Amino acid sequence: MPARLPRPRGARAAAALLAGALLLIAAPAAPAAPAAPATPAAAAAPSAVQVNQLGYLPGGPKRATVVTAATTALPWQLRDAKGTVAASGTTAVRGADAASGDSTHLVDFSSYRGTGNGYTLTVDGLASHPFDIRADLYDGLRADAMSFFYQQRSGIPIEASLAGAAYARPAGHLGVAPNKGDTGVPCQAGVCDYARDVRGGWYDAGDQGKYVVNGGIAVWQTVNSFERAKRAGHQAALGDATLRVPERGNRVPDVLDEARWELEFLMRMQIPEGKPRAGMAFHKIHDAQWTGLPTRPEQDSQPRELHAPSTAATLNLAAATAQCARVFAAYDKTFAARCLASARRAWTAAKANPSVLAPDSDGTGGGAYGDARVDDEFYWAAAELYATTGESAYRDAVTSSPFHTSADAFTPLGFAWPETAALGRITLATVPNGLAADDRARVRASVVTAADGYLAAMARQGYAVPLPVDGYVWGSNGQVANNASVIAVAYELTGQARYRDGALEALDYLLGRNALGQSYVSGYGEQASRNQHHRFWAHQYDASLPNPPAGSLAGGPDSALQDPVAQEKLPGCAAARCYIDDIGSYSTNEVAINWNAPLAWLAAFAAEH
Repeated sequence: MPARLPRPRGARAAAALLAGALLLIAAPAAPAAPAAPATPAAAAAPSAVQVNQLGYLPGGPKRATVVTAATTALPWQLRDAKGTVAASGTTAVRGADAASGDSTHLVDFSSYRGTGNGYTLTVDGLASHPFDIRADLYDGLRADAMSFFYQQRSGIPIEASLAGAAYARPAGHLGVAPNKGDTGVPCQAGVCDYARDVRGGWYDAGDQGKYVVNGGIAVWQTVNSFERAKRAGHQAALGDATLRVPERGNRVPDVLDEARWELEFLMRMQIPEGKPRAGMAFHKIHDAQWTGLPTRPEQDSQPRELHAPSTAATLNLAAATAQCARVFAAYDKTFAARCLASARRAWTAAKANPSVLAPDSDGTGGGAYGDARVDDEFYWAAAELYATTGESAYRDAVTSSPFHTSADAFTPLGFAWPETAALGRITLATVPNGLAADDRARVRASVVTAADGYLAAMARQGYAVPLPVDGYVWGSNGQVANNASVIAVAYELTGQARYRDGALEALDYLLGRNALGQSYVSGYGEQASRNQHHRFWAHQYDASLPNPPAGSLAGGPDSALQDPVAQEKLPGCAAARCYIDDIGSYSTNEVAINWNAPLAWLAAFAAEH
C-alpha cells in the first residue's frame, strides 16, 4: 500500500498541508534484528516510573519522572538486579506537566556511583523498566546509530557481514531490472534536456528519495561529530575500523567514509559547466510517483526524476562541501580539493541565483522540502567557506548577514533543514577563524545563551525535554537531539558540567523517560519502537522483511496528527503523547537521516563521558 507524504520536517514547515493517505573500538559481528518485546509496544501499559531504559552513566545525571497524583513527596528505592536496595530517598513534587497532562514527581539518584545491570527504580509500589549503570553504556548506540546510514545507502550492496543477514540486500537504483536506475536520470519535463548520473548517497527516510537539503544538514552533522570529537581528543572512537562499513581499514576515519558516500552524491547533483544555471544543485531525485510500501530498493520499477535546482539546495551543497574540504584535508587532499572546488562553484551559483525557491507544491512521489527563506542558508554556507579558507569575501558575507547578530539564529524549537543559521554560528564558535576577538566572543556567547534557553525549557517540564510545550511537531525527536547538541557544544565552550548533564538528560527522554514510557530508538529499551515507517524495514506489512535495525530513531510525537493512522488512533492526545508505533503513522513514526544524524552525534558525545 503506497504512502504519499510531503514530509514537512522542521519548524518552518511543520504546518504544511498533507497530500495523501497513508562505534565500536573493534567492530563486532553484525548484529541480529532487534528482539520483539515480551508484550507488543502498542499494548504495553507504560510504567508510572519513567526512566532511560538503556540506563545511566556512573558519573552522569540520573533522573527519572514519576507519574502520580500525590501532592507530597514519596519514598523511592533503587534496587539492583537481585532486588537489594542500592540507594533510596524521597521524590521532589514537580506538579503538572503541560505537554503531557501528567502530574509528576522527580527522582534524582545522581549521587549513586555504583555500576551494574538490571537496576529498577521503585516508587510507591510501582517499578520502572530495568536499566543499566555502566561506563560503556553508549558505545553500542554510537555504532548502531551510525550503521543506520550504511543501511540507507543507495547504489551499493548491503552486506550480511556488516548489517546482519536480515538486512542484507542487493544494491538499489543502479539500473539493474526492474530498476530504471540513478545512473542516467532525466529531469522532470521543462527542467532540463539531459540526464545525470546521481547514483549513491543515502535514501532520505522511509521512502527512496534523495534530497539535497536533507542530505546537506545530515552529512554536516555526521562530519561535525568527528570534528567535535577531534577537538576533544576523542577522534579514535570514530576512527578507522570502528564502524561496520565496507571501507574500514583504509586509514580514513570510518565516520568520514560514511559521510563521503553522501558527499559524492551531493556533488553529482551539481549542474555541470556549460548547462543553464551551472554550479547550482538539483533540489531532489526520487520516483515519479510514490513508491509502494513495502518495496525493497532493488525491486523499485518506477522511473526516477531530477527536480528543478534551488538556491537552498545549492547552499546546502556549498556548506557541506566546504566543511568536507576542511575536515578531509588531513586524510585525502585530492578529495578535499574536489569538495572545495564544488563549494566555490555552488556559492558563486547561489549568489547569481539568490531566489530560486523550491515550491511546496512539488510533492508528488517525494517530499517537497519547500523553503521560502534562504538567507539562513547563505549565512551557513559563508561561515563554512570562511572557516575553511579564511578568505575576506566569505568573511564579509558572514559579517554582513543579518543572522550574524540577530537573536533568532537559535530558535526555541531548534535548527532543522529549513532553519540552518545556527549551524553557521556553531562553526564560527568552534572552528578557529579570523573573526575579530570581540565578534567571536559574541558568537560563542550566543551558543551558550541558546543552550541556557534549552536548559530552562527542560527545567520547566516534568520530563526534561529541550522543547517548548508547543514544540511537538513532525520530527520532534530530531529537534530534541538537535537542541541537545547545542547544549553539548556549550559544554565544549565553557567546560561547565551543567551543559554536559543537560545533553545527557535529553538522551533520557529519547530512550524512555517520557510520557509514553517509550524508547524511540529501535533495539534500545524494554519498550522500544520497532514498527517505524519504512519501505523495506517493513515487517509489520510483510513478515519476510525485517523491522528497522537497532539504532533507528522514530520521528516522535506530532500534535498535528498528520497521517490517517494518527488521526484515527490518537484523537484528543496531549501533545507529548501524539505518537504511535505503527508503520502507517508516517508523521509520528518515520525515520530520517536528519534525525539519526543528531542521534549519532549525541551518542558519540555521551560515549565520551
